[in-house]
Amino acid sequence: RCEERAGTRGRDTARHGLSRRPAARPADRPVPQDVAALEYRAPHLAAASLAFAFPAPPAGSRVLDVGCGTGLVARELQRRGFGCLHGVDGSAGMLERARGTGLYRQLQRCVLGWEPLPGPAEHYDAVTVVGALGEGQVPCSALPELLRVTKPGGFLCLTTRSNPSNLRYKAELEAALQRLEQQGAWQKVLAQEVERWERATEEEESVQGTGYISGVVYIYRKCPVPPLEEG
Repeated sequence: RCEERAGTRGRDTARHGLSRRPAARPADRPVPQDVAALEYRAPHLAAASLAFAFPAPPAGSRVLDVGCGTGLVARELQRRGFGCLHGVDGSAGMLERARGTGLYRQLQRCVLGWEPLPGPAEHYDAVTVVGALGEGQVPCSALPELLRVTKPGGFLCLTTRSNPSNLRYKAELEAALQRLEQQGAWQKVLAQEVERWERATEEEESVQGTGYISGVVYIYRKCPVPPLEEG
């Protein structure tokens, strides 16, 4: 059940204040006016994948949108019935724009990878990181922190790009994802490669000269996964 009141929407804790490290490079975080031009599909694909994996109506499920930016993922989640959305981002400007959407119950400043997430352990039914896992952005070492705030049986929805300049990071990310699965921290639900993730801004980044960058959506479920209810 979502117990936080809308009045907490604007609260920023002092311990997650200004940081010298950006959460992501501006070029990797499309703002609304760029979304149509770039055909940026990651928020739509991630939200659709999470909704598909969810075993129950999501209205009261608490979701943390990490690297929330201007609220693109929140819009897609709300369309699919998710109503209790919290967001964190390393940019005060991005948080102001996210606050202006009115979609988040709570927004706080945090640079994942250099600060802990502002939430207690096992607090969220789902955690999303869309558009912030990439070279020079959120480090792979932050994955355990995402797991920490996720409830047992909860879902983690992650995305990254497959363009040439991000392949090294993607390989490191997938190795880290696999290690955590082998350790019994989570189970893979989905790994979906998408060729037309967004338009490439440089030809050498495109997939076989198509003019598009490819990407991937990962869905994991934190262990222990609850047993299926009978009947």
